[in-house]
Amino acid sequence: MTTTVTVHRLSNLLPSLPVPSDATGALFLLPNSLRFSTSYHPGRSRRSPLLGLQKRTLTRVSAAGWFSGFGAKKSKGAALPEIVKAGDPVLHEPADEVPSREIGSEKIQKIIDDMVSAMRKAPGVGLAAPQIGVPLKIIVLEDTKEYISYAPKNEIEAQDRHPFDLLVIVNPKLKKKSNKTAFFFEGCLSVDGFRAVVERYLEVEVSGLDRNGHPIKIDAIGWQARILQHECDHLDGTLYVDKMVPRTFRTVENLGLPLAMGCPPLDSFKEALVSAVVWNSNFRFFLGTT
Repeated sequence: MTTTVTVHRLSNLLPSLPVPSDATGALFLLPNSLRFSTSYHPGRSRRSPLLGLQKRTLTRVSAAGWFSGFGAKKSKGAALPEIVKAGDPVLHEPADEVPSREIGSEKIQKIIDDMVSAMRKAPGVGLAAPQIGVPLKIIVLEDTKEYISYAPKNEIEAQDRHPFDLLVIVNPKLKKKSNKTAFFFEGCLSVDGFRAVVERYLEVEVSGLDRNGHPIKIDAIGWQARILQHECDHLDGTLYVDKMVPRTFRTVENLGLPLAMGCPPLDSFKEALVSAVVWNSNFRFFLGTT
């Protein structure tokens, strides 16, 4: 038995959708090519990403399926949102800013809580809202003493990696503080099982709002600066593979293999990389998976 759901905004392309009676919603049946399309109406100004969000669910929904319950309370023990994988349009399109008046709302606070929980469960050292299917400019990051303790000492020193408490940044704006850069392998929860070398600035400044809507500014160096750049890239629809050094992309299992001729040297990181390959196959945050 099926029922028919009419999708008005896509009526020219998809007049109706057959939906199994036991399906949770038509959004799971939308073809990939139709997900995340935003309706364009000449003469109309762009609405806040939170206004009429439930009405837009069918045209701007992640393949993770979580966006249909955007901001809704979940019963105790309910599953966390899935990490969206590369290829899903929400990871390849710019995210929307969160109106400052909405930051304290129950919906936004719930999104932040889910992001933190999903990041820690993965585990990873950073996460952007698009990675759980929410096209909003929110990032969370955290690197603990426990995470760092698993990594070899020479690798920690090479990355200039230090622990820092949980950071929640809404509508972050990033700018470099120097032209100095470094080449290191990076990973991503949305491109799980792979790594590639990416050039990043060694010092950056990120300003934005905290989860209470108060101004926040972070001056970061070393590995924290790299994590911030990685997460802010997500908000622009950019994955680390879009910036990777050519011919350095590889599986986690092949991290110990030499780089191809012509690739930039990783300097003091090379020894740390070789000594930690076995360890890294079991723990994601060795190379800062975010």
